Order: sequence, then C-alpha cells, then structure tokens
Amino acid sequence: MKANKALKRLTKIEALMSDVMERYSASAPHIREVLQDAKAAVTGAKEAVSLQASSGTTSAPKKAATKKAAVKVPPAKAVKKHGTTKQDYEG
Repeated sequence: MKANKALKRLTKIEALMSDVMERYSASAPHIREVLQDAKAAVTGAKEAVSLQASSGTTSAPKKAATKKAAVKVPPAKAVKKHGTTKQDYEG
C-alpha cells in the first residue's frame, strides 16, 4: 500500500477512535483507557509511515513506467433493428 493511502486511512481511524472515546461516559474508565492506548498506537503507526515516506525508503522497488502502444479499434458496424419498418410495407 502506498504511504499516502496508508496515512489517509490511519487518519480516518484516528478520527473514528476519537469519536468513540468522546461518546463513552466517565463511568467506564477502563474502556476509555484501552481506547486511548489504541489511539496512541494508531498515532505511532502514522508517524512511522510518515517517516518512511519522507525518507524515500519503500519495502518494494518501484516498477518502471511502461508506455502502452495505442491499439486502433475499427468502428462497430451498425446493427439492423428487428421489427417492421416503412420499407417492409412498401417493398
């Protein structure tokens, strides 16, 4: 997965986790604590992906761009409609 796509997804996850944490009441501090730890892990992952993207190192080599040859396709032939036409009655 490309770094920018991963960063976008991690940002969405982080926002969703923030929303869930806000909705939990103070009566469940153990759940809020677990959610806070998970959010911290997502933040750490974002930082790691960001550092990897900025350093230019990737886990797989980039593929060389290849130019595709243009293929000429002949135009489609007109399809004769079925049914009666004015010419059928005159002929």
